[in-house]
Amino acid sequence: MPVPQSPPGTSRVPPDARLEVAGAVRAAILHGEYAPGQRLIEADLCERYGTSRFIVRAALQDLSAQGLVEFRRNRGARVREISVGEAIEITEVRKLLEGLQAARAAERVTAAEATALHGIVTGMRAAVSKGELLRYSDLNASLHAAIRDIAAHETAARLLRQLRDQTVRHQFSLSLVPGRPAVSLPQHEAIVAAVTAHDPAAAEQAMHDHLESVIEALQALAEPR
Repeated sequence: MPVPQSPPGTSRVPPDARLEVAGAVRAAILHGEYAPGQRLIEADLCERYGTSRFIVRAALQDLSAQGLVEFRRNRGARVREISVGEAIEITEVRKLLEGLQAARAAERVTAAEATALHGIVTGMRAAVSKGELLRYSDLNASLHAAIRDIAAHETAARLLRQLRDQTVRHQFSLSLVPGRPAVSLPQHEAIVAAVTAHDPAAAEQAMHDHLESVIEALQALAEPR
């Protein structure tokens, strides 16, 4: 990851305003409003979010630390492009952290949380049967988030949020690959089965198997056509 160039004037920025603008720009990037490589022009951001250049610069610096924005000397800030190769490396790290979370979730899951997990999987099955790929993608994210919340491992959750943000576009692309949801559905079912059975070892292995499949799918995307 390139080392960001620190813009001036960030130390005097009110933290609440800084976080608010950073969160809004982050959401816009993740929702595709700003494309990879697109310049983030300070004047435009000031107008859009009704704030000052100092706050915008500080917010962009925060997003640079999260790997979503990069500063180029004499060229300002841009949305950072994540290559497929980097997405694979990120997923390899996710595999370890999410395996830890799945194991911990299996130790902590309550009856109510188990019911909620099964409900998400039921929705995923329905989405696959109806060919609702966007719905499946949303439920996929919800399932991983639910396991994260059950695990309640704050350090892993913080790291994973950043990693998943950086690869959100690749995750979305994978969800639209024909046949991919049908492949990943039984993997998610296995994760939920192990977590709700209070089997940490099986939950960790099921998560590893799922994310190894994601890595293989990303490698297929990277192959020349």
